[in-house]
Amino acid sequence: MSTDFQSARIALGARLRELRTDAGLNGRQLALLLGWQPSKISRLENGKQTAAAADLEAWALAVAAPHATADLLARLRNLELQHQSWRRQLTAGHRAIQDRIGAEQRATTTWRGYEAGVVPGLFQTPDYARHVFLHSATEHRSPRDTEDAVRARMKRQDVLYEPGKTFRVLLWEAALHVLLCPRDTMAAQVDRLAGLIGRDNIELGIIPLGAPMTSTAKHGFWILDERRVTVETASVELRLDAAHDVELYGRIWDRLNSAAVYGPPAHRLLARAQAALARS
Repeated sequence: MSTDFQSARIALGARLRELRTDAGLNGRQLALLLGWQPSKISRLENGKQTAAAADLEAWALAVAAPHATADLLARLRNLELQHQSWRRQLTAGHRAIQDRIGAEQRATTTWRGYEAGVVPGLFQTPDYARHVFLHSATEHRSPRDTEDAVRARMKRQDVLYEPGKTFRVLLWEAALHVLLCPRDTMAAQVDRLAGLIGRDNIELGIIPLGAPMTSTAKHGFWILDERRVTVETASVELRLDAAHDVELYGRIWDRLNSAAVYGPPAHRLLARAQAALARS
């Protein structure tokens, strides 16, 4: 669980406690009014459990503070924006997520991104994307709507050709050698990356293995219009819009970028990956 998410949940719990005490109620009295177990009151107030919207509405009414309902619900919405579990998002498969990301991309002008172990979705070939989705469905035990998801991801790539869009993407060289798919599929994917280098609106930098580093990133991330950061971990997707978070990830991206190569040196790393695939 992210520190930001937990801190926000604790802050929400503190606000609930404040409302209760202002009403002159102890935990057991409030639990009785709400028809809940006292332990639920404790978990919510101590940030051990995430409240549902109905919980917050009932709480505000029970402590005679209906005016606080809007604030409580706004805090909950902020939590939900920050912390989106893949288990919940993938309930109906990958297609819906691709459609949602596509809508976000249409509203974004400039991307700065970094990936360490996988080619970014915007640059994936259909065959490579198919294997990524299959692995994800297996890991999360989610519905396999693979072909619909692949079509939606390819549709998302239309944004690469829209005027006024800029993509500044960093890729660790290791991602060129991670075989999530058959070798011929990976070879085609590397060719796809080579074809993107030199496009006016795409800056593709590759961080070589063994390059001196002044910063490391534990996970991939994307900065959207310098206003929000999305971070994908194995279990959750985080959406961070606090200024200090955006600034932090911006500094990390800048340091990673200082180790990246572009143009002909990047082409040489792609050629090295193709040679390794051909030898095996």
